Amino acid sequence: MKKTAIILGATGLTGGILLEKLLKDASFEKIKLFSRSSSEKNSSKIEEHLIDMFQLENHSEAFKADVVFCCIGTTKSKTPDKETYKKIDYGIPVTAAKLAKQNEVKTFVVISAMGADADSSIFYNKTKGEMQRDVLQQNIENTYVLQPSLIAGDRNEKRFGEKVATVFMKIFGFIIPKKYKMIKAETIADAMVVLAKEGFSQQQITSDEIKQIAQNAGNRA
Repeated sequence: MKKTAIILGATGLTGGILLEKLLKDASFEKIKLFSRSSSEKNSSKIEEHLIDMFQLENHSEAFKADVVFCCIGTTKSKTPDKETYKKIDYGIPVTAAKLAKQNEVKTFVVISAMGADADSSIFYNKTKGEMQRDVLQQNIENTYVLQPSLIAGDRNEKRFGEKVATVFMKIFGFIIPKKYKMIKAETIADAMVVLAKEGFSQQQITSDEIKQIAQNAGNRA
């Protein structure tokens, strides 16, 4: 049976790559995009909902699918106000999970981050950890929380800190443990598609496990 997918964050790096993959995948017949701005993609498979993402709960009727992919995220430099930051990185994913549970969506895949910890004293890690905790508490049948390391890819905006970290990882990559190594956005998108189709044995998935899931999919192709 062909699937309907929802993508939150399709205008971002990983979400955009994921959208391209789903458009080419015959297993998905409809892709609903919830965003504040258009993806500017022209396809009969796409159903766009341009909304205020902070009021996602007002769009419950349209929030129906077989799988939800949540690729929402921001940065300290892009969103310096902590209250707004938390509305994005915590509020949107958790609201999406609650709607998915309410509408009996069977699969929910969300991108978190390595180091996410609800008890952390670091605001970024704490926010991601609280998001993970409250998404998992919805008890959606198939929930997968991806915890990637630094995500590599061509972004529209400049991120100085990420550039420095990328150079460091390229030089000293041979001494960095697998789960801390940089991961490509495309690898994450590949893994998300596999998780939607085949599932996985655990809910929280580390960066090296994400790579393995994507690699296994490539070997079967």
